[in-house]
Amino acid sequence: MVSQVAKPMAADPREQIMRFAPAILLAIVLLAAPLVLSDFRTNLLGKILTFGILALSLDLIWGYAGMLSLGHSVFFGLGAYSFAMYLKLEASAGGLPDFMFWSGLKELPFFWVPFQHVWIALPMVVIIPGVLAGAIGYLVFRSRITGVYFALITQAFALIVSILFIGQQPYTGGTNGLTNLTSVFGHSIYNPSTQLALYFISVGVLIAAYLLCVGIVSSPFGRLLVAIRDDENRVRFSGYDPALIKTAVYCVSAALAGIGGALFAPQVGIVSPTMMGIVPSIEVAVWVAVGGRGTLIGAIIGAVIVNYAKTLLSESFPDIWTYFLGALFIGSVLLFPRGIIGLLRREGWRWPDWIKVARGRTATLGSITSGIWGGIK
Repeated sequence: MVSQVAKPMAADPREQIMRFAPAILLAIVLLAAPLVLSDFRTNLLGKILTFGILALSLDLIWGYAGMLSLGHSVFFGLGAYSFAMYLKLEASAGGLPDFMFWSGLKELPFFWVPFQHVWIALPMVVIIPGVLAGAIGYLVFRSRITGVYFALITQAFALIVSILFIGQQPYTGGTNGLTNLTSVFGHSIYNPSTQLALYFISVGVLIAAYLLCVGIVSSPFGRLLVAIRDDENRVRFSGYDPALIKTAVYCVSAALAGIGGALFAPQVGIVSPTMMGIVPSIEVAVWVAVGGRGTLIGAIIGAVIVNYAKTLLSESFPDIWTYFLGALFIGSVLLFPRGIIGLLRREGWRWPDWIKVARGRTATLGSITSGIWGGIK
């Protein structure tokens, strides 16, 4: 009898199409958006897309490696500051930035000097967040700190960095940050054509970041991340070093967040320490949870929906918009435990557990009542 080797089943083309359908649809919508949106709305959406890159970077480590970072906005802010330093020096036309002059400085600080060159500023957008994440990750993961303790450490990290930047007024601009960013590569950031170009660059970078994350989670390295999330000790006993793997993906995630921050700076024209605090970091986790943790595309959708809803509600209900936003967050967690993207997957709608229990109790009570009523009859 000839033995037959089982061949792996080919992936269903329809399943592959459905897997990438939300991403393809979102890309088409984003590319066509400037055709129907005003210049202001297009610029607003471009800024939100940078938040999508930030949310994507968090989902990479939280959704697949189980590492909830409550200080991820720090890397976003560092990327923004790195590029904003170049933009500020460009706006100063070779002179001393205004906030340094007001603070009594006579010459440019030594660590600002390299940022006069774009070929240094752009790599620093990735290098500074990545190196800092590597240093933190090595110390934390080597000590086998996981779960809520890692979240608390990153939260404290965000608080320390934001206070540090606020306190260094002569070098960072203090509470105000870096303001009056007027041009990028010689083009006025207030020019609609410049804003449109920045928008399409943001869309392109977001798509590239998404494809990079898909490649990571689909590779053997990505399967190791999921294994670490589910049972880190078993991965360690299998001969792998979880600390090294987690540090590596943490660096990649921080670098992606830094790129998002660099795209944010010229579209807004201001970078401040408030964007690196605890509250912004918690908001990023909310975006990922609303969109769907561990889905990648869900993080982007969550960032876009929540931030656009935040803008629209604040415009329509300036006094009570925060209550609507809070209701949106609570409703999403209670009614969509798998996030918005969970509704588009094969399993479709699933009632949350607390509703299942309530429905089950109601059904049981109804059957008892029917039985008693039938016995009386």
